[in-house]
Amino acid sequence: MKQKPTYKTKGFWAGILLAQFLLFFIFSKIEFVVNLFSSFFELQKGYHQAIFSSLAFSVGDIFYIILGIGLLYFVFKIIKKKSRNIFLLRFLIAANILYFSYQLFWGMLYFQQPIIKNLPKGNITLKETQDLTLKYLNLCKQTRQLVKEDKNGVFMVTNLGSIKNEILQNQNYLPDFLGHKKAVNINAFKPSLYEGVMSYTGILGYYNPFTAEAQYNAELPSTYLPFTLAHESIHQLGFAREQEANFTGFLVGRSATNLELRYSTEYFVLKSLLNSLAEKNPEFAKSVLQNYSAEMKRDRRAEKDFRKKHEGLLDVLFGYTNDLFLKSNQQEGSITYSYFVDLLIRFERTLPKK
Repeated sequence: MKQKPTYKTKGFWAGILLAQFLLFFIFSKIEFVVNLFSSFFELQKGYHQAIFSSLAFSVGDIFYIILGIGLLYFVFKIIKKKSRNIFLLRFLIAANILYFSYQLFWGMLYFQQPIIKNLPKGNITLKETQDLTLKYLNLCKQTRQLVKEDKNGVFMVTNLGSIKNEILQNQNYLPDFLGHKKAVNINAFKPSLYEGVMSYTGILGYYNPFTAEAQYNAELPSTYLPFTLAHESIHQLGFAREQEANFTGFLVGRSATNLELRYSTEYFVLKSLLNSLAEKNPEFAKSVLQNYSAEMKRDRRAEKDFRKKHEGLLDVLFGYTNDLFLKSNQQEGSITYSYFVDLLIRFERTLPKK
């Protein structure tokens, strides 16, 4: 019997996949190699975004749908004894290609040097956190007076295009301590095709590493939406860690001339600070909530109503899996804000005292 070439065997491709796991794990521990992947991302990100941004629909979402259908098809064929061998082989080849593409275009960026190393050192005190919370409470109150409301008196985004344009523009003025990531000024924001489902998962948006699109849930309350766009656009710059994307998104929105972007950013910061204080000083956090303006209380109620309407098994499942994914990539869990607050307060220390 004629022997199959090695590259046509399941064992060969299973071995290649295992070798990739080990190789990329080793790469993640070597700063020089991680920097090479980061440099490659910088070189290709503009071309990558340009290819898919010209299409109005979400190419990445369609890719995931095809991927899901393909996975079910492979499972069906692998279960059947007659077609098992050939489809298991094809599955292993496809898994190798997808895993390599993911690591090449995105995965290794999780192991870049943390932003916190470029900010002032020292322990974060409870007083600093509380003082900053009061500062953002006042900022939110002031900005909230200047934005539009819907018929229910809830904050309303009126011009999403203007917000997207300012996010892209403000990326050009990020501080030097963030590194040398250059803005490409390409509008690759896409409303997700899964928005109806996303509302039940707790996912506000996501970056697609295969198509470089910044996806967002268009059903979100307006308080969430502008900052979610800023956050996902930061992933497009090459910041992979979630809380670093939050922090850099904050830098994009903190002084925005677009008041809707600025309010959403300030409101996100305030909520993050309160979340970090919920266990350390619950009485203080409660007093801040009580001191929300009437307008902010309406916005908070609208967010709570949205979450309550969409809570369920999917929310728990996606929250758990997202938590595991973050922790597997050297990040805190999905509901932990301490790293973001650390970055925020250390940045605050660099600002001139008034």
